[in-house]
Amino acid sequence: MEPWDEGAAGVLRLPSGRLVRGRGLRRPLDPTAPVPTYAVYLLGGPPPAVSWEFRWLRWPDFRLPKDRADARAALVEAWERAAVERVEVACGGGRGRTGTALACLAVLDGVPAEEAVAYVRAGYDRHAVETPWQRRYVRRFG
Repeated sequence: MEPWDEGAAGVLRLPSGRLVRGRGLRRPLDPTAPVPTYAVYLLGGPPPAVSWEFRWLRWPDFRLPKDRADARAALVEAWERAAVERVEVACGGGRGRTGTALACLAVLDGVPAEEAVAYVRAGYDRHAVETPWQRRYVRRFG
């Protein structure tokens, strides 16, 4: 499986070289963009139907995951699969929940928890991780 193209919209390079695409589901997917082989969708309700494998985490907008143990397991799986697959992490807007999950992936990849939000803001979206409790979640994820 070919990984994401580095430099493609929304693709974050982790320190290990793993590439993960973050995305907002309210924006249509570019029909010329490659599709993921695996995705983690962070939504308050069920995600839209897709043709690839995905995992849904119940994660309301501006909040934290309802089941933190399940969230950790899903993010560990996404991080592991990103070594050899095209992994996507997405929520409605692609900033708060997606940025929080990407920062947790950065922690799993070796970025110190206190620096993970800044890492994602520099490499993905400067507005990523929107709330104080999302920032605290990342710090405690490590």
